[in-house]
Amino acid sequence: MARTVHLAVYDTLADWEPGHATAWLARAGHEIRTVGATTDPVATIGGMRIVPDLALEELRPEDSALLILPGGDLWDTGDDLAPFAAAARRFLDAGVPVAAICGATAGLAREGLLDDRAHTSAVSFYLAATGYKGGEHYVDADAVTDKGADGAGDLITAGPTEPVAFAREVLGRMGAFEGARLDAWYRLFHDSDPAAYEELNA
Repeated sequence: MARTVHLAVYDTLADWEPGHATAWLARAGHEIRTVGATTDPVATIGGMRIVPDLALEELRPEDSALLILPGGDLWDTGDDLAPFAAAARRFLDAGVPVAAICGATAGLAREGLLDDRAHTSAVSFYLAATGYKGGEHYVDADAVTDKGADGAGDLITAGPTEPVAFAREVLGRMGAFEGARLDAWYRLFHDSDPAAYEELNA
């Protein structure tokens, strides 16, 4: 399986949303590569400057184990990020997982990718405002993994306040942690459970 994980980056990217997932995937041996609309630098909401490793036109599902789409203000202010949602469609069609959080879920909704898949987001009416047809598949949960069908890739979704739950689904899907160790990781970073540290590092 490809060991490269692609993280989409764009102006207004929400800094806090992908960090747990990318850090622990890297620790598990995955290479994290950033992909922008071009290779021009972008600036996150927090003002961090990121120079993308590659441009979106160079991104191929067959070179990737996962595409992560963070939230960002631009998802809700126009169509600038629509090409990233289109890339997500190509990944899912090729059987490669996609993980989207916060505003990126609205981008996927506009692309029609949530019409037939279990998913979540900030709140149901946030996605309803996109005019999508998948309201009956909305799940009121911190994070949701839809296993896909007919060879389509898995889709992970979460709302903006759940970066740890989002990472739990990503890390589990990618095999970074499994079973009791995945549960311990979540309890440590979500619940600040000191006992989980010993379990995670046993």
